Amino acid sequence: MRVGVDASEPPRPRAPRRDRRGRGMRGPGVLPRTPGVPELRTARERFDDLVVEVVAELDERWSDRLGLLEYAVEDAPQIPDDWHGTAPLSSLVRGARGAPTRLVVFRRPIEHRAESLADLEALVLTVVVEQVAELLGVDAELVDPRYRRRED
Repeated sequence: MRVGVDASEPPRPRAPRRDRRGRGMRGPGVLPRTPGVPELRTARERFDDLVVEVVAELDERWSDRLGLLEYAVEDAPQIPDDWHGTAPLSSLVRGARGAPTRLVVFRRPIEHRAESLADLEALVLTVVVEQVAELLGVDAELVDPRYRRRED
């Protein structure tokens, strides 16, 4: 029995919180200002922007020594079924016969290891700086002053 309600009154119907199939609201939570253009960026787009920001700074600083270098972001690496260990965070394939060197950053393994946005930013910076340092043959601390070696 409900407190403070006359027992002779029938209960008021509650507004449904979900649709009839129980899925809840469908469609965008925010209406776009421009029709056809999503208002909110996806996690993939935000990650791509983060990588572009790090790469742009490094490329500006080291473009004369890097040569032809192509950057890419992929969701996850393709690893063989008999792989034992953790998934790689990036891949560096040196170019040959005029083909560019290719540095690939893998989004899902990096996002999986990051606990916060700050961790994600630091991890992307670390991965890209270490690969560029490997390519240049120098210490990672020389490539970017923001890089800090992890103490394990």
